Amino acid sequence: MIVILLGMPGSGKGTQSKRLAEKYGFQHLATGDIFRAEIAQKTAIGVKAQDYLKNGKLVPDSIVIEMVAGKIETGGKYLLDGFPRTIEQAQGLAEMLKRVGSAVDLVVFLTLPKEEAIRRMASRRTCSNCGEVFNTISRPTAVEGVCDKCSGKVVQREDDTEATAAKRLMVFEDLTHPLVAYYKSEAAFHEVDAAQTPAQVEAALSAVIDSAKASR
Repeated sequence: MIVILLGMPGSGKGTQSKRLAEKYGFQHLATGDIFRAEIAQKTAIGVKAQDYLKNGKLVPDSIVIEMVAGKIETGGKYLLDGFPRTIEQAQGLAEMLKRVGSAVDLVVFLTLPKEEAIRRMASRRTCSNCGEVFNTISRPTAVEGVCDKCSGKVVQREDDTEATAAKRLMVFEDLTHPLVAYYKSEAAFHEVDAAQTPAQVEAALSAVIDSAKASR
């Protein structure tokens, strides 16, 4: 089974992906994690991607598709988080899956008002040591500025400020939002209200996945 989780920054894709992967046994494929791993291991494709990132350029769709394709095996259970980001990537994914006799089974879009997305992103804090993510609204640290996990320093990253959050949402609207229209006509598509509590969102996502599994 292959599930795609779409949603603007701040909608909780990462949090929900981890919960669902643990609950259903999905392999969680997050493009950011794959990029970091390939670059750290200095693989051929990682080196290609790093050249673009170092120069502040978007990594071409062809490289992103190749990177994700290398992680998908026939018959596996995958939850895709952060991929595809563009219609071109979605079409490339469909072609890649078709070659191995597979296809996307379910696409879920986490809906969230833009103002709430900015508020959530601006309240996000990250441990500079272990990378654990906190939130001053929904998941504050026990001691302000100190990581609950490793006691490292918890900071606000530059890309989590309100100004940067607004820019990230503009990119999402331009590049990724058209995927919603694309998948409405190409695959089993559902929307879930991400403004609910994390537990409520998880319950709604689980209901959609359970229904998709039952109908296969």
